[in-house]
Amino acid sequence: MTAAASEADDRIIRESGIDGRIALIVQPVLKAIGFRLVRVQLTGQNGLTLQIMAEREDGTMTVEDCEEVSRAVSPALDVEDPIEKAYHLEVSSPGIDRPLVRKSDFTTWTGHLVKLETSVLVGDRKRFKGKIAEADADGILVERDKAAYGEEPTVRVPYDAIAEARLVLTDDLIRDALSKDNRARKEARKRRGEAEDAAEENETEQES
Repeated sequence: MTAAASEADDRIIRESGIDGRIALIVQPVLKAIGFRLVRVQLTGQNGLTLQIMAEREDGTMTVEDCEEVSRAVSPALDVEDPIEKAYHLEVSSPGIDRPLVRKSDFTTWTGHLVKLETSVLVGDRKRFKGKIAEADADGILVERDKAAYGEEPTVRVPYDAIAEARLVLTDDLIRDALSKDNRARKEARKRRGEAEDAAEENETEQES
């Protein structure tokens, strides 16, 4: 990833190899239309499937949004042609049991159960499952789900050690995610309404 692209990407968990090259192509396109990249993943299912996971800045992602993203990134991928074989493009929302890829994701979902894997040993382990007790500028404090005998009940994991992190589906998570989504959608509708009102006022002023 180039320095400029790296600065534009505030994700702490990023792709490498072919996935990384695709991320570099689609990210500026997403940003230009008001979306942010969550993850790119090229898999061998059904031939080849390119999954692009994205969301709006407020965390929402509708079916119409997925279609908009698909229409926007397809021409860029056709021009750059990073994948030699034929593939199927699949654009999706992060889902409720979403990957956590930004520092802000860990802050947003503090108090919820997470599974994470580290690139280096942290307290003699690389895999953890527990609640995000705290999230600060440098890392997170995980409250272990089931601490083994002799283990500390919490472990601090620095962001630069996290290779992969994902929320674990629980009733609390479903309730909280739906509540956040509803609030975000209401705010988005309100902003759209205010923008439409402003546009109408401008038209009225121009007519008069």
